[in-house]
This record gives sequence, C-alpha cells and structure tokens, in this order.
Amino acid sequence: MPLPPRVPDLAALDLLLSVIELGSLGRAAEAHGISQPSASSRIRYLERLVGVPVLERSTLGSRPTAAGALVAEWAGPVVESARRLGAGIESLREQRDARLHVAASQTVAEYLFPKWLVALRAAAPGTSVTLESGNSAAVAGAVLEGRAAIGFVESPRAPRGLESRAVAADRLVVVVAPGHPWARRTVISPAELAETPLVQREPGSGTRTSFERAVRAVLPDWRPEPLLELSSTTAIKTAAAAGVGPAVLSSLAVSAELAAGALKSPEVAELDLTRSLRAVWPAGRRPVGAARDLYGIARRGGAGGGAAGRGGGAGS
Repeated sequence: MPLPPRVPDLAALDLLLSVIELGSLGRAAEAHGISQPSASSRIRYLERLVGVPVLERSTLGSRPTAAGALVAEWAGPVVESARRLGAGIESLREQRDARLHVAASQTVAEYLFPKWLVALRAAAPGTSVTLESGNSAAVAGAVLEGRAAIGFVESPRAPRGLESRAVAADRLVVVVAPGHPWARRTVISPAELAETPLVQREPGSGTRTSFERAVRAVLPDWRPEPLLELSSTTAIKTAAAAGVGPAVLSSLAVSAELAAGALKSPEVAELDLTRSLRAVWPAGRRPVGAARDLYGIARRGGAGGGAAGRGGGAGS
C-alpha cells in the first residue's frame, strides 16, 4: 500500500530534527554534509507538504514552530526506525560479503586463484572463500544455478545467461615427452597436429574448446579424434610426459615441466593459440561485495597471467 502523498521523505525529516537539535540551519547543513541553500530547499519542500511553516528563523538561529514541533515529535520514531533499518541492511550486506563461493576452471583454480586469494585476504580479511573447481561448462552451471557468485572460465565465450569480461591472457601449447619425435622439432604444421591423436581434456573443457576453435580457424573440416580423454590437467601432463601422446595444455599449467625438461613444446605454425581467461556472472547482475573485489583483483593481476602464458609458451 503506497504512503499518503503528504508524507515527507526521510532526508527532510532527518534534517528538521537536526535543525531543532543544533539550533541552526547552517550547523544542521554542515552535519548532513550539504550546503546551506540545499538545506533551505529541503525545509521549504517539507513546509510545502505540511502546508504550514515548521521553522522560525532569526539572526540567533532557527527554532520549530508549534506545527514544526509536532512534526518533529512524529518524525523522531520514523527516523530512528529508518536508522535501524539501515543498520540491519548493512548487517545483511556484511554477512553476504563475509562468505564468497567461487567457481573456477582448473587452470584458473590451480595457477591463478591462489595469488588472487592472497590479495583478497589482504583487502577483506574477514571473507570466507569456498572454491569449486571444474571444467568451464561446470563453472557456468554453478554460476547460473546460483551456487557461485562469480566464476572464471577458459571458454572463448560466455554461455547464454551469463555476462563475461576478460581478466587474464593465456596461451595454449603443444607438449610431448622428451623422447617423442616432435621434441627435436622447433615447429610443426597444423596439418601434422590435426592428423595426430592427442591426449585431451573432456568435452566441456575450456582448454579443449579453445584449442578446437583455433584449429578449425585454419582447417575448417577437421574433426578431432582424441587418443585419450582425461578430466585432470595433472593426469594429462603425466600421460604426455610418459610418452602416451602429445597434449595441448595451458602454458600456465606446464611452465615448471618445460623449465625442468620433463616436457618439450614445439611451436605450431600459423595457429593462434592465444586466449583470454574470463570472469562470468549472471546476465544483468554485476558482481557485488567480495565477488566484485575478487573480480577487480583478477583484472589487475591479469597482466601477470598473460606474461606467464607467453613466457611458458616459449619453452622447448
């Protein structure tokens, strides 16, 4: 049920109470952080609604009229209730911000999220964070279903119902065991790669989706025939290092193995394997609270993720 049209807004009532308490329109304006002309305008608005003057002004200050005293008496409990309402809402927001459920794809969860979490702990030490890790399709589902306030995926595009923004750059690389024939090569062709069964992530993985999209940009008729599908980045690295077959993974995931010589990485000619890692959230609802803080941290740290990706891809 709507309020009667003669009920003033809370700001005008709160200002009237301050004028009566402080004895001066100027001091009340200062207490409310507004100019004296703005304060006068609010009081005039209040008087137009009430229909009679509520303040008597003189060189000594301002005092309520008889009608103003009555309005102030009625307004006191209303303003106090509004303050309690505001405090309650702030408490709800603090409770919301104190718990953050995040969903992230494996590459982000293992290689980027830990440093983001350190920064979030410094910015909001009271925030309790839960991380759900899975492939990009699972992350999108967690956000769409409301289990996660924000997600991070490796897919080129956000699924329907989600908005996305790039937060980091990454590069996929082909990796093989040191004994593989490609280990002695600096460059292989897209056709060689397309003709070779690979150890790959499962369907729904952002890494696999990005890789297949890159190959089809050069070889539109290519149809992947994986040698082995695994749902774990660690399992794929182990299989590739053991000589099961070549694999395509994020440079973030294999930088240590490339540096140690446990894996080798030939370049692929004419194939653009760069990609963006993206934050996702429900369409029409921007991240708020701790989710917004984490999003900002991820964007500020994105240059580091991109640099790592380019550096890791140079390993051979």
